[in-house]
Amino acid sequence: MSLWKSQLKRCLRRAKPTQLSIERIITTFRFNSLKGFVSMFLVGTLLSVALAACSGGNSGNSASETPAASPVAANKQNVELTLVSFAVTKAAHEAIIPKFVEKWKQEHNQTVTFKQSYGGSGSQTRAVIDGLEADIVHLALAGDTAKIQKAGLIEAGWEKEVPNNGIVSKSVGAIITRAGNPKGIKTWADLGKDGVKVITADPKTSGVAKWNFLALWNSVIKTGGDEAKATEFVGKVYKNVPILAKDAREATDTFAKQGQGDALINYENEVILAQQKGEKVDYVVPDVNISIDNPIAVVDKNVDKHGTREVAEGFVKFLYTPEAQQEFVKLGFRPVDESVAQTKEVTDKFPKVKTLGTVQDFGGWAEIDQKFFAEGGVFDKIQAAKK
Repeated sequence: MSLWKSQLKRCLRRAKPTQLSIERIITTFRFNSLKGFVSMFLVGTLLSVALAACSGGNSGNSASETPAASPVAANKQNVELTLVSFAVTKAAHEAIIPKFVEKWKQEHNQTVTFKQSYGGSGSQTRAVIDGLEADIVHLALAGDTAKIQKAGLIEAGWEKEVPNNGIVSKSVGAIITRAGNPKGIKTWADLGKDGVKVITADPKTSGVAKWNFLALWNSVIKTGGDEAKATEFVGKVYKNVPILAKDAREATDTFAKQGQGDALINYENEVILAQQKGEKVDYVVPDVNISIDNPIAVVDKNVDKHGTREVAEGFVKFLYTPEAQQEFVKLGFRPVDESVAQTKEVTDKFPKVKTLGTVQDFGGWAEIDQKFFAEGGVFDKIQAAKK
């Protein structure tokens, strides 16, 4: 019954105005059911009619792409999901996936396998839009998920289908320095000083790099500076950037393995993960920072085509459980589950940030992308000024 209800809800959400009479049918049924005159057979019939009407109204899809006509994963012994994510989540997912697979096998007697793809969030977004058939996307920022929605692959309202508006992992910005911090870097402002070489990724290809840019900008705005001062400061930092890496992983390799730069801007969780691998890392988490929020979404068009919706939704919901959130914490992500966030492990692991900016402070991702990262935006002007 819950699967029918979920499908019906999605259909009604995308139905044409003439199809909204289905909702009135359901309302009428609800009143009649109170009198005890409608059988469970009629329930099934009504839902079938409603779903058929919704499918018929979505004429842009072939029959194989509609929920009613696609293969049903529940009838399969083995199910394969394709997870497309941004680079720095790889270790977390590799720890979480086996736990989900075991749980799903126990509860549904199905073996779930995963195909996984990791890379820069911007590059991953374009790959999905261009045909990489992801069942689930876990991206660095909600703006990338919105682009996949705009391409018609994810239905509007995806963020309301799961807790926390679709945000499943989060972090803050960190500055990694050379051993002993010879340049004396303690704040974002220090990255704009002469003689400091900074490594970061390219915001045109990396979601992490967009967050890095916002962390720098936010550090000026939240301490009383105006946009002119923010532009001047961020411009100074990018003049100190000798090379823009493709994504967060490449930026880390440039700094750690190739020995370039005096400081690396990256996610806090990347630093913690490196320490867990036995690396000695000197770093600072500035107390004026940005909340780096990472969304998760089911790619509706693809799961309906593959017949994997039930399993994909099950995996997404599993990521919000304390069990999965604790795995995110172990690998350096700050939890979105409040019960986990209040544990001693979390409060001991993560430094408290005094002033935390959010995407909403800057108008949301649509406005941010247009202002800062679109062709001719603030970032392009800063880059042009370097030449």
